[in-house]
Amino acid sequence: MHRNRLQKLLDFLQNEPNDPFLKYALATEYLNSNELEKALEYYEDLITNHADYVGTYYHLGKLYEALDRKNDAVKTYQDGMKVARNSKDMHAFSELQAIYNSAIGLDYEDD
Repeated sequence: MHRNRLQKLLDFLQNEPNDPFLKYALATEYLNSNELEKALEYYEDLITNHADYVGTYYHLGKLYEALDRKNDAVKTYQDGMKVARNSKDMHAFSELQAIYNSAIGLDYEDD
C-alpha cells in the first residue's frame, strides 16, 4: 500500500514539480517508512524553495533531532517561528515555540 501511495505522489510531482504540498506529502511518506535521507531531501527542498510553507519547520526540526543534529533543529525551529509569526499563524508559532523550548532545555513542566 505504501509503495502504491508513494508512486502516486511521485507521479503527481512530475506533473506539478513546484507543488509544496506534494513535496511535503512525499517527505511525510518517506519519514513514515523510515527512509530518513529521502524525507530529509524533500523537507530541505521545501525550506529552500518554499520557505513560507510553515508546516515544514516542525517536522524538519524533529527529523534533525532524530539524526542527532540538534543545532540544525534549533535553527529550524527559530526560522519556523519567524515564518509563522510573519504569516500570522499563531497556532504553528506556539507549537514551534514549545518544541524549540524543549530542544534548548526550557521544559517548563519540570518546575
